[in-house]
Amino acid sequence: MLDQPIAQIKKLRVEFQTKDGPVVGVENVSFEVNPGETVCIVGESGSGKSVSSLSLMRLVEFGGGEIAGGQLLFDRRDGEELDLSGADQDLMKQIRGNEIGMIFQEPMTALNPVFTVGRQLTEGLRIHKDMNKAQAEERALELLRQVRIPEPERRLKQYPHELSGGMRQRVVIAMAMACEPRLLIADEPTTALDVTIQAEILALMDRLKRETGTAVMFITHDMAVVAQMADRVVVMFRGNKVEEGTVNEIFENPQHDYTKALLAAVPKLGEMQGKAAPEPMKLLGEEGQKIAPIPGTDEVLLTVKNLTTRFAVKGGLLRRTISNVHAVEDVSFTLNRGQTLSLVGESGCGKSSAGRSILRLVEPMAGEVDLDGVDIMKLDQAGLRKARLDMQMIFQDPFASLNPQMQLIDQVAEPMRNYGVASGSELQDRVAQLFDKVQLPRSFMRRFPHEMSGGQRQRIAIARALALNPKLIIADEAVSALDVSVQAQVLNLMMELQSELNLSYLFISHDMAVVERVSHHVGVMYLGRIVELGPRARVFENPQHPYTQALMKAVPIADPNKRKSEKDLNFKPIPSPIHPIGYKPEPSEYNEVEPGHFVLTTDSGY
Repeated sequence: MLDQPIAQIKKLRVEFQTKDGPVVGVENVSFEVNPGETVCIVGESGSGKSVSSLSLMRLVEFGGGEIAGGQLLFDRRDGEELDLSGADQDLMKQIRGNEIGMIFQEPMTALNPVFTVGRQLTEGLRIHKDMNKAQAEERALELLRQVRIPEPERRLKQYPHELSGGMRQRVVIAMAMACEPRLLIADEPTTALDVTIQAEILALMDRLKRETGTAVMFITHDMAVVAQMADRVVVMFRGNKVEEGTVNEIFENPQHDYTKALLAAVPKLGEMQGKAAPEPMKLLGEEGQKIAPIPGTDEVLLTVKNLTTRFAVKGGLLRRTISNVHAVEDVSFTLNRGQTLSLVGESGCGKSSAGRSILRLVEPMAGEVDLDGVDIMKLDQAGLRKARLDMQMIFQDPFASLNPQMQLIDQVAEPMRNYGVASGSELQDRVAQLFDKVQLPRSFMRRFPHEMSGGQRQRIAIARALALNPKLIIADEAVSALDVSVQAQVLNLMMELQSELNLSYLFISHDMAVVERVSHHVGVMYLGRIVELGPRARVFENPQHPYTQALMKAVPIADPNKRKSEKDLNFKPIPSPIHPIGYKPEPSEYNEVEPGHFVLTTDSGY
């Protein structure tokens, strides 16, 4: 007898009840998962990919959905085939965690903040496997070692908030693997992680799958992750399956227009080789797109020298400062008019603090910031207010940076009103022109933020940043939360505006492929310092610092023939940026390895 599929989803239909009647989340979707196979389900927000997996766990009911049709066949451990769509919740409790494991997208919400890691890991083992306390703890230690968590004995006694994001995600994977489930469902398990940690987690999941023979259903919108992980791919669009095939078929010979557009929108590392200047991406379905390189100018707009920002750590009875977080340590660079400098690095490397320090949204301890001849650090509040006409910021999360109670026309007009730049009908015309610039219909001006998609909200944030005609825009992870096709449109928009208005961008990101696409110069940050700085082509094609090299190695490439193996990755744990009060770090010293390409010679801790 042939191995039969572990799970078969047949003609699944899921509906959500709303005030305006039922809304279909998934209609008529069928696919199967075989033993020891990874099936990736790909699609953008709202395509129904998570709904299909939550249906299989019968968790969709807890989110207001109901399974309106179809079968969810699951091949149980004892060989019996069960239709989960009709199983009662008591039976589902036995299956969840024991036979089907789930890794959720956000590890902080998947863990219980009031219990230790050890308690959460042993709970499932004691319920499903009838282990006593000592046996369960022994198995929990073994699991933590399997997912390569350092000092596992200590971790068992810690609480989730004491672990980093990557470590929490490993604990969630260990919990999902604890009872050796037959099927593992992973819902965007690496979306919130840094590229080096993502590479490790993907390699880890692949290894666990090979060692235990578990089947994996992997849900993601990241095509590079699909190329890295999948055996087979199911492409979802608006609640329907539009294409299914092996990973090589999908990447080398996509049939459906949506799959083709999705693959065209993915920036691939190495695409910009041999190109001197950034240029917009060619997108499918956009006619008459002008793809011209953006050279920028040689005139310096922003000079940053020896910028240092530290945050005090308070403790003890009197809340005295006991140590400092060295967030930005002796950072220097220049940015030309009409060009983009990207700061890249992982969470906690200080890139966002550096961007905020330049605008003085965070007060730096030391350093010089010169914007077009104005010394930003010496300004008083009134002078700083005036200087902010020339420098604006686009934040990572457009929903949090927009006011939910104001219409969009007022949000974009607000900076101009504040500064008395325009009023009355002139103000309305200016806002309408800004809407045209960011390619949003003027009819949206009367809408509120919650009526827009994520990409449209990010366009509003860009329109608002452009309202005062700034010379410098600091974009802090401005596209990291967007779907790939929307991300490509927003990046193209930013580049078109740059060439039209001669804007300078300080682009803060951890996505190396995006950075390669948009940058003239790149600075790689690690633990508060720039460890490598130079023209984009040199830093990407000739990385010199060991950290830059490790970062480049970790980036997944959207090509199934270029998979990474676990032995390609060797990361050192990141040391702590917290130092006692009297600590004096060495100044940053650089070696110029080729013209304009600098590498840190001071010990960076990597």
